[in-house]
Amino acid sequence: MESIEATEVIQRPIEEVFEFYRDFTNLPRFLGDVMAVEQIDTATSHWTIQGPLGVHVSWTVRVTEERANELICYETVGPSALKTRWEVYFSRTANAGETRVRETMHTPFGGGGRAALALIGKPPSDEVSANLHRLKELLETGRVTDTSHAVDGKFDRR
Repeated sequence: MESIEATEVIQRPIEEVFEFYRDFTNLPRFLGDVMAVEQIDTATSHWTIQGPLGVHVSWTVRVTEERANELICYETVGPSALKTRWEVYFSRTANAGETRVRETMHTPFGGGGRAALALIGKPPSDEVSANLHRLKELLETGRVTDTSHAVDGKFDRR
């Protein structure tokens, strides 16, 4: 598996950032290609993403580990060779009310899978970074302005 990592510092208390992220129904508000999340139970959710050419794909995601205000690990459900895994770490900084969020995404097919995604306009390293930046924007300002590596029109204000 290939790992991709990004970090953002968010001007909000760790409890608020963790709680917002852990409610997976909030994810479409800042993840560039996630269009909907339906919570099935406390550990399982059903995600719908929009891929290239407007194709919608759905999969099930399961939380595999969680430590309040510290860590959320989750992965797609399916054959292990095709799984994508995420680890999202939350930590306080030296400044009060500030939270460091570090996300590591593990993609299947190693560098070849990453290269294939980049060829169709979805480079995972850029997406992970853009998604965390949008989380920062949303939690600090209440809105998303960064539309990089997102479905066209998804974050446009109407």
